[in-house]
Amino acid sequence: MPDDIWEKFAGDSERDIRSSAPKEPSARARTVTGRLREQEARGELPAGWRTGPAWQQMNGRSAWRRRRWALLGVPVALAVAVVALKPSLLPGDLFGSGDREAAAAPLPEETAAPTAPPTSDPGVPTLARPFAGSPAARWADGEAGIVLPKATPVGSVSAKQVEQALRQTRTLLIEANLNPATLRGKRPTDALDLIEPRQKDLHEDLDTALRKPDKGHDPLGMFSRFDPAEVRLAGDVVKTRGRITFEKGRDAAVTVHADYTFVYPVVGADRGAKEVTRTVVRRVLDVELTDPSRYRVTPGKISVLRYDLDIGNSACDVYDGYLHPQFASSHPAGADPTGPTTDPYDRSQDIGADRSKGCGTVSRV
Repeated sequence: MPDDIWEKFAGDSERDIRSSAPKEPSARARTVTGRLREQEARGELPAGWRTGPAWQQMNGRSAWRRRRWALLGVPVALAVAVVALKPSLLPGDLFGSGDREAAAAPLPEETAAPTAPPTSDPGVPTLARPFAGSPAARWADGEAGIVLPKATPVGSVSAKQVEQALRQTRTLLIEANLNPATLRGKRPTDALDLIEPRQKDLHEDLDTALRKPDKGHDPLGMFSRFDPAEVRLAGDVVKTRGRITFEKGRDAAVTVHADYTFVYPVVGADRGAKEVTRTVVRRVLDVELTDPSRYRVTPGKISVLRYDLDIGNSACDVYDGYLHPQFASSHPAGADPTGPTTDPYDRSQDIGADRSKGCGTVSRV
């Protein structure tokens, strides 16, 4: 409660108490009271003139009520101030704030494919709230969203080896999609070092894509990259949601399947830029760890079996190795979309739909 309001309240309460306190009768009041008593003794006053609620008694009760309410006013005022600061403390949540807090609470871990697209509250992204209006507002932040299942033995592959495969897959996802240097377009050396060196064709393709990207060699297939001269992240949080599973592979191996969506809020690179938009990238990654005691593989490395993606809100048919988020206030870059409209947050459908229909549009970002 502000100091000036509190002081006014305390002063009013003190003044009411002081004005209601009993006072010594004046000399005139004593004279009138004595004359009335003498008249009563001589029988000059009507009977019952004192049987009603005398004004002295009524005034006494009124004074007590004023003192009682003044005393109760302090805790009541404090209670009102507390409830004003946090309405959810009221029983039954009379103002519905509990519902809003529950709606904004983080989602539980995803353990299976959802059955429908997620819902979201209306809102426009801002620098202060870059995920306003997005289902990702309830998703986990960055690495916290990549949760590993408990490792168990798979065929001849021990639980320890399975855990190693899971951890390496998680690290590859982080280095390829969340590492700030990777997002700024730097070479993702740590991610490349996790991949089996014997996969020479894959290493050559990724190296070419990073050095000289084109339609046939696009680094975005594996890595999330933005042109720092064009955009920068709005804040330092990337929202993440998905799941990792594993199963028995062929030839004494364990196969790990990862399916994750990353939501990147961005703003123009110009100083003072305020308009925020989002790019949504969904990735599917299958890797394999083979028992090095039985096959000729490099210990501590994983083999990439599949990597695929869907991108929401990036320039169409631009192959310079960067994601190009589209802002509402600017004319879309790249080719005009010709494909169907899709929801980039819909994780209920399998990734890798028929792309022969051309670049599509997104229903929301």
